[in-house]
Amino acid sequence: MKPIVRVEGLSKQYRIGERRAGYQTLRESVVRAVKAPLNQLRNGRGSANTIWALKDVNFEVAPGEVVGIIGSNGAGKSTLLKTLSRITEPTHGRAELYGRLASLLEVGTGFHPELTGRENIYLNGAILGMRKLEIARKFDEIVAFSELEKFLETPVKHYSSGMYMRLAFAVASHLEPEVLLVDEVLAVGDAAFQKKCLGKMGEVAKQGRTVLFVSHNLTAVRSLCERAIWLDKGQIARAGDTKQILLEYVEHMTLPMLQQTWDDATKAPGNDLIRIRAARVSSDDQQITVESPIRIEFDFWNRQPDAVLNLTLHLHTAEGVYVLATSSEAKLRPQGLLREIVTIPPRFLNDGIYTVTIQFVQDSSSIYIHPEILVFEVLDSYREGSWFGKWPGVVRPEFEWVSEYVVNGRNGS
Repeated sequence: MKPIVRVEGLSKQYRIGERRAGYQTLRESVVRAVKAPLNQLRNGRGSANTIWALKDVNFEVAPGEVVGIIGSNGAGKSTLLKTLSRITEPTHGRAELYGRLASLLEVGTGFHPELTGRENIYLNGAILGMRKLEIARKFDEIVAFSELEKFLETPVKHYSSGMYMRLAFAVASHLEPEVLLVDEVLAVGDAAFQKKCLGKMGEVAKQGRTVLFVSHNLTAVRSLCERAIWLDKGQIARAGDTKQILLEYVEHMTLPMLQQTWDDATKAPGNDLIRIRAARVSSDDQQITVESPIRIEFDFWNRQPDAVLNLTLHLHTAEGVYVLATSSEAKLRPQGLLREIVTIPPRFLNDGIYTVTIQFVQDSSSIYIHPEILVFEVLDSYREGSWFGKWPGVVRPEFEWVSEYVVNGRNGS
């Protein structure tokens, strides 16, 4: 069978610290062209300032396959989908896709901010090569799925991140592309809508359409995908049966990452609104055990004067099972370097590996999310007379048990 996606020697190189090109005047363009040779001499070879986001990636996807793409932050997952979507041009290699393509990458990709929700539905359909009558037949289904009927006549520039994502997913999943590319955008929506989206992706897969799904949610990858590709530092570490690849990936993730620090605010993870300076997990004990209180701290630069912000911490097991979400108080925060601390009480988490994702929320809308910013292990605490095996479940609280003597007698009389 002829593949519907073929990737050969795909490589993408970026220059570190290079600013994204914006609109320039003719004078600025001429000055830049004159300075280019001088800058090149000043920078020397320049190779030390480049990084390969993808390096010699090769794979094929058959029609109707659902393939999960996993890997840690910076592994090249999003760059791969942007290249397949023709948003980013590869440095070397080629990617061939056959059939109608729909992409769900960053929130709002493919939308025109000045157009209304209704107009953007038709615009996206036209980009996919659909006729107006075809889009009209699907229109009511798209609106019902997105749950945004009241905001259809509102320009999407006024939408929150969650509303953007709802409409984008509804359009991409209902306009019947042959190939659907989905990046980690579901993290923006609420839990109920995430579940709805995953269900719809399952339907899309059953209809025989091809899906490439990037996610940190390993449970979702396991349930949706027959095959998985594990990217590591821009290269394919392993590819094959999903269960086997996820097992190897989880074993690879077991090295704890208890602290990360970024001293330079210009290079720290975040955006124009938020930059993270540090994240750390610690305990009063020498090792984190089920008996330890677990303290998780975040230092971040708030780059806005007097913004109403709160932080949400998402905790997953190494296998991707969602354990909990907890949020700080939404309150007015001054501009500058701030710290937020949350403590998980002792005798709550089971022994095992856990990953921490931090999400920054402003006025009920997600403005930045950093998956797997920390990884830590909770060790068992062996006490005399305790169970020495692996306890089932992801939580392990101590509840009060009461033993009472109810009836005297061998026969209960």
